[in-house]
Amino acid sequence: MRPGQSPPLLVIAHGSRDPRHAATVRALTQAVRAARPGLRVDTAFLDFCAPSVPRVLERLAADGVRDAVALPLLLTRAFHAKADIPAVLRQAPARLRIRQADVLGPSPLLTAALERRLYDAGLRPGDRSSTGIVLASAGSTDPEASAVIAEIAREWRHTGWCAVRPAFASASLPRTEDAVRELRAEGVRRIAVAPYVIAPGFLPDRIARGAREAGADLLAPVLGAAPEVAELLLRRYDEALRPSFRALLSA
Repeated sequence: MRPGQSPPLLVIAHGSRDPRHAATVRALTQAVRAARPGLRVDTAFLDFCAPSVPRVLERLAADGVRDAVALPLLLTRAFHAKADIPAVLRQAPARLRIRQADVLGPSPLLTAALERRLYDAGLRPGDRSSTGIVLASAGSTDPEASAVIAEIAREWRHTGWCAVRPAFASASLPRTEDAVRELRAEGVRRIAVAPYVIAPGFLPDRIARGAREAGADLLAPVLGAAPEVAELLLRRYDEALRPSFRALLSA
């Protein structure tokens, strides 16, 4: 790494057997590169996809990198952010100093990205007051992560939607289809499902099935490479480089 050059950004995604997952993650990291020319952005996966995190860490060290920022491509602080990613980063070559950035959510930028996807799917600005939203996340056994999703739903409700209900594809309840049916039973005229997930895969497909089976009026795409998400990655990167940030994992 040349003197004065910014530390590389290593984006760490979960990974999936579904090829759409890796393609979406790479589209997002490409958007980050385009937004900040000159910043090296590498992509690694915890499982299923290549390259693995250890492989990319070795590559960074072999290229002479001494400092890097590792950013979990996760929307909540659950097991992967608290345990899996720190554990794999501690195995980095000794000469490579890693700062682990914070997870992406919660953030107003993610709420803006959710709304972008709803409008992409056909919702109109004038539909807001008559539309109930199901905020559908992948789900986690970590109660902190589930509480964050519920809080996002509560706060989003106050921006003019008829209702906003959290739902989960795994681990927690209610499921997407149950939240849709509950809103319908309460007389909500229009129901839209907003997947609070970055990329396609098994659990996002479960969200989509639940939305269809329960008769939701609209299903938004995943967040993917929305401009707000790319901006948020760079914001988390910049935060990790501040002197006050205390997530140095190796030295």
